[in-house]
Amino acid sequence: MTDGEGDHREATDAAAADGVAATQSFYSRWAQLYDALASHTPGIGGLRARAADRLQLSTGDTVVEMGCGTGANFSYLRERVGPEGAVVGVDLTPGMLGPARARINRAGWANVHVVAGDATRPPVTDADAVFASFVSGMLGEPATVVDDWADLVGPGGRVGLLDLARSTSTLGRPVNALFAGLVFAGLPSKRPADALAAPRTLDARVVAAQRALRDRCRDVTYSTHALGFARLAAGTVK
Repeated sequence: MTDGEGDHREATDAAAADGVAATQSFYSRWAQLYDALASHTPGIGGLRARAADRLQLSTGDTVVEMGCGTGANFSYLRERVGPEGAVVGVDLTPGMLGPARARINRAGWANVHVVAGDATRPPVTDADAVFASFVSGMLGEPATVVDDWADLVGPGGRVGLLDLARSTSTLGRPVNALFAGLVFAGLPSKRPADALAAPRTLDARVVAAQRALRDRCRDVTYSTHALGFARLAAGTVK
């Protein structure tokens, strides 16, 4: 490695670390509001239940939720694996893991656990299924990450993605400008140029993640919901 290559790698690593720190700070600061929106937005419970159904989990399965946030999906996943199974939530943000643990303690779930970790380098080595909701748009290399998740569960395992992106439906398109504003508001670090770039980046990442799922899986189901803003896909790894 030349000196120039070393300097570039150090700069890249430093930028990545700064990005992680900004993300952790932002989502920790807004964790309570995020939890309220994740739990009480009209229609969100039905969407989460539908996503859990698409995973086709069986009693006794272990399902890992990447980027679990405050644990809004835990009850739906646990219901499907039963007390004999296990739900493991992975999240990078300490401020999200606190409410997630509190949710587990309130419910008294002995088989639901949370782990501090990066969904791009998950601290788990085995699972029957991997699920991620509203995470693909935050991944720098979503196709690579989904590919890794497919490797984690292996052939016969299940992968499911629930994502948000701009709508392509006739009913949803008029609301795209409002959605783009919400995307911009949710960025940990904001620059004026991001107001236009962020929605396009989100769309591209969601498309890449769901394309990777289709490439790695068979029996893929795909549907859109909430005026076309929510995109749900799941399949069995080949």
